[in-house]
This record gives sequence, C-alpha cells and structure tokens, in this order.
Amino acid sequence: MNRECNLTKRIRLSDGSTRFAPVVLAANGRVKPDYVVVDGKPEHHPEGRYYVDWTEGNRRVRRSVGTDANSAAAARHRQEQVLASRAAGIQIIEPCATGTSLTSAVVVYLDDIKSTKKGKTHAAYKTALDYFTECCTKATVQEIQRGDLLKFSAFLRDKKKLSPRTVYNKFENVMSFLKAQGIRGLVGKNDWPKYVEDEPEVYEREELNKFLAACDQEERVWFEFFLMTGMREQEVMHATWDDINLTRAVVAVRYKKEYGFSPKNYKGREIPIPNTLVGALKKQKARASASCPLLFPTSGCKPKLNFLDDCKAIATRAKLNSDDFWLHKFRATFATWHLWAGVDLRTVQQWMGHTDMESTMRYLKPNRSQAVREKVNQTFAGQ
Repeated sequence: MNRECNLTKRIRLSDGSTRFAPVVLAANGRVKPDYVVVDGKPEHHPEGRYYVDWTEGNRRVRRSVGTDANSAAAARHRQEQVLASRAAGIQIIEPCATGTSLTSAVVVYLDDIKSTKKGKTHAAYKTALDYFTECCTKATVQEIQRGDLLKFSAFLRDKKKLSPRTVYNKFENVMSFLKAQGIRGLVGKNDWPKYVEDEPEVYEREELNKFLAACDQEERVWFEFFLMTGMREQEVMHATWDDINLTRAVVAVRYKKEYGFSPKNYKGREIPIPNTLVGALKKQKARASASCPLLFPTSGCKPKLNFLDDCKAIATRAKLNSDDFWLHKFRATFATWHLWAGVDLRTVQQWMGHTDMESTMRYLKPNRSQAVREKVNQTFAGQ
C-alpha cells in the first residue's frame, strides 16, 4: 500500500491556465510559503490553495488543505501517518468532515516540534496542549472560538493553580499551535493573560565574594565562568576547550553534533572574557585530561549535570541562604553589571544570545550599589 503523500499548490500561470505545482522546501526542511516549482524553477505564487494528494489502489485522492503553508505541511504529515497506519493495520482518527480533529492536529504538531525543537521546548508545548485538550470541548480546530481561549486562561488560573506568568506562557504555546493551523485573530490584545514581570535578580558583590571564597579551586573556576561569560547552563555543560581562545580571550557558543547540543534559537555567538578568567582557565587546562574535550567534564568525560546542586551546597557552606543562589542569576548579573559599566545594549544582546532587544533591556535596571547611595547622599548633603 502507498504511504507517500504529495503537497502541491494550485496556481495560475501567465496564460490564465491553472496547475498543481510542487511546493518548495527551505533549507530547514519546512515548506517555503507561496513558493512552488514551475518547469524546474522556483516561482512566487501567493494565490491559490494547497492540496495533499495520494493514491489508493489505482485511484488518486486529492484534498484541499487551505492557504497556510504550515498547516498544509501538517496536514500532509498527518495524512502520511494515516497511510502508514493503514498499511500496518492500525486504525487512527480520520480528519473530521467539517474540519481537522483537534486531537489529531495536536499529535501532528507535537511530532513536528519534537523533530525540530529541543526536548524542553517539546515538553512545554506538550503540557500546554494537554491542558488545552482537557479544557476545550470542541472536536475540530476550526470550531475553536474566542470564548474557548478565555475559558482556557481561566482554567489554567483557577483549576491548575498556575502562576500568572506560567498561565501566559501556556496560553502563548496554544496560540502558536493555532497559528500553525492557519487560525488567527481569535483574541485581541486585552484578551491575553496578564502578569507582572519581576526585575531579574542579580548577586550583590559582597554575597558573591563570600560565595567564591567558600569555593575550592575547581569550584571557583566553574562559577566564575558562569558569571564572566553569562552563558546558559546547557551552554556551560557542553563547552569544550575548542570553544576557548585564550590568546584572543574569547569563548564561542556553537553547535555540538557529538553531544546533540544546539544553542538556544540555534544562535551561535562569541563572548569576550576578562584576563582573570583567562588566567584561571590556563591553570584549569594544565590540570585537565588531554583526552577529554569538555571544559568541565565528569570523571567519565560526560557533561556535568549537577552545577545547581553544587551552587547551593557552596552557598550553605558560606553560611548564605541557598534559596538566593541559582545558575541563571549569574547570567543576569553578567548582563546587568556590563550595562552598569557602560557597555551598549546591542553588544550585551549579542553576548547574551538574545534574538530581540527587549530581552536584554530587562537587565537595564537601576544600580543600587553603595557607590550610588553615596552619590544620592551627596546630592542632598546641603539640605
């Protein structure tokens, strides 16, 4: 039995005739919206609808799947699952006559997320869509209305007892899912869940000095590296000596095929490091095993997974509150201290690996150091 399904778009040619033309795939394997192959060459055709087609015995079956490239690709993927299941003798839910089954659309979408995104991203989308299918009573995607989304927001808040920020994140995940199905405009700006965005917390220099003083030689290198590079936990875990250029005093964040690691948003970058860290890394390298490429490996040359546990243990050892110590706080401190020191926003954005300026601007917070307090006192000294 045939298991392949084609995706085409019905376009109008310059002579007025129509044709079903194969879609064009982008470098990442996704359908390139509104581009099709005509006589062996890609052409831009915003008009027309997408169609999936397959053969059943000697008969060709063709079905319209709308005008959105992403939802069309999802429909093709699902139809291929249907064909494969039939060939294996397995019965699955077919598309509803009046639209696409919500349950089936979720399965296809999550499968796509799993193959293109990281595990944590897939888990976040799965939780959000599991909650949505638990809350929503509609059978098809096309039946979903504004009220269903407002009900979902209340469901997360009242039934699942989630924080306002988490409610927003789950709501955003579902909106991304609906957008992929070609469904937009159901809610307005004021319909989105509201939350108060807290200022990112940073370490005070005094508590950080106490923390580092309680570290042994190896531990100090670990957490100075977190502090002075602003790298995310996964980035530090998978850092290798090939990423470090001690002569130029920079560290690179990049894809690691051997560890199955990609930077967030698949965005590599280079970060300058201070001379103090360069010196510490030179000593670390002299002690390191030449056979292990990782910067901070376990004894078996595997990525170190327990930085957070060690961080809290050191804080306790230093007689500090371990609840006030976590890994992302080093990253927030890196950004905030650089901004306080006068490094421009665009540069800090690049070092942090942010895709938008707003993410970096969160760290542009008021300086509350003792030096600032002294300037405040000086301003009003004569009063």
